[in-house]
Amino acid sequence: MKKRPYPLVDVFAGPGGLGEGFASLQRNGKERSYFESIVAIEQDKFAHRTLLLRHFLRVFESDEFPEDYYRYLNGHITLNELYSRHPKEKARADQSAIRLSLGAENHRQVRALITNKLGNEKKWALVGGPPCQAYSLVGRSRMKGDPAFESDERHFLYREYLRIIVDHGPPVFVMENVKGLLSARVNGDLVINRIISDLTEPEGALGISPNGLGYKLYSLAEEELPGFCVDPRLFLVRAEEYGVPQARHRMFIVGIRDDIAVRPKKLRPHKSPTLEETIGNLPKIRSGISKSEDSYESWRVAVGSLDLQRINKELRGNCYAEELFATLAACDPAPVVPLEKSSTRYPARPFCSHSVFESIYDARLSRLDSHHSRSHMPSDLRRYAFAASFASVTGRSPKLADFPPFLLPNHANVGDGRAGKMFSDRFRVQLPKQPATTITSHISKDGHYFIHYDPMQCRSLTVREAARLQTFPDNYRFEGPRTSQYHQVGNAVPPYLARQIAEIIADILDRAGEIK
Repeated sequence: MKKRPYPLVDVFAGPGGLGEGFASLQRNGKERSYFESIVAIEQDKFAHRTLLLRHFLRVFESDEFPEDYYRYLNGHITLNELYSRHPKEKARADQSAIRLSLGAENHRQVRALITNKLGNEKKWALVGGPPCQAYSLVGRSRMKGDPAFESDERHFLYREYLRIIVDHGPPVFVMENVKGLLSARVNGDLVINRIISDLTEPEGALGISPNGLGYKLYSLAEEELPGFCVDPRLFLVRAEEYGVPQARHRMFIVGIRDDIAVRPKKLRPHKSPTLEETIGNLPKIRSGISKSEDSYESWRVAVGSLDLQRINKELRGNCYAEELFATLAACDPAPVVPLEKSSTRYPARPFCSHSVFESIYDARLSRLDSHHSRSHMPSDLRRYAFAASFASVTGRSPKLADFPPFLLPNHANVGDGRAGKMFSDRFRVQLPKQPATTITSHISKDGHYFIHYDPMQCRSLTVREAARLQTFPDNYRFEGPRTSQYHQVGNAVPPYLARQIAEIIADILDRAGEIK
């Protein structure tokens, strides 16, 4: 007899990275999914549109998405036409993917929604993580000195997660957040210590008379059993150690209710593919040009005007100078077929045999989505060409101190950067033979930290490349303008990692026996 999927409640869901991983875990091969996302809550307009579309696709009974979805991806029909052709599936998706702000003003609505969806189900899981900008190292550095920073409401959004725990008492939960949580402080106290204490005894944390609801907290990566005096670093998960082609370090706290005598298994380390293995087979494209005429010839002129003799003169004496000069001289941006700013040609499956590509690649696709470069100033294009060439010669991304002085941007803090005091890696090349650095939401605003390793393309990463490094399937459509798409990708949990977490949570529920 087939088992019903375990219900999943996903809050602060974003575009659905955690939910995608949980939904992809199947019993006995392709018999049936282990989890069904009965409620996924997200307040951002565009992230919710992405989430809703994915919930719509999961409604279909077969293992394959409807052909109309691929017509939509190919631009043959609109999203509204897709939904109008499948009204029953759209109606069901509307009932599970909810656009709603989690806060005091919506407590009753959220409680009623989850209660109605759960019914009498006792075995289910709560997942999600509060918005992390206020905890992130980048966010804190940008808000340093701002008196409103410590009162920022985003410091306390985890209490909305806590409220759901108290209202519904999930047998197991997974809370995710950024590494910066380890050092974030409010009024001088470490936020992470407060969160650990509150998650352990959630009723007392909310000022509610204790009714026996408590949780044991566990790490996904370390064997030691956490407690009140735990080193919070035990909760850190390094995604590149678990097959994700990206050095993404995030906090994952697993809570199991006190009355459930089960201890979770740990993630199993395995090698990740390199950046080149992950995105190297995507079509080559060129960057666009901002603040001037944008054409292939203008791009050639902009990149080709790099003063090689001056570079040679200013870098003379460095052991790599001769090889770097030869590499730059060989980078004539004039291929037989002129590069375009975007490409929709869907490539063959990546040659690498890593299991992550089983979920990324879709043989039914005939059109590549979201592989469109953004535009940069001509001066930055020349810096990108130098930086990528430098990386190919030295095997590392250049610091500002490695740049010829004439190529440096005219910024007030460049001197401090060259001295190694701050932002010394303002132009960061993603190295081909290792995992990428962390894909963050900041990629939506600044491409300098995400320069493609190929000097001939002279650009930052596209949305599709960032999505692959986050292990989203190639058929995953991110809705909204490009800036929002970058933001959605950067904030998400990698589905490939989420699937491994789902396996652990499913095992907990399988072994828990009867739950009250």
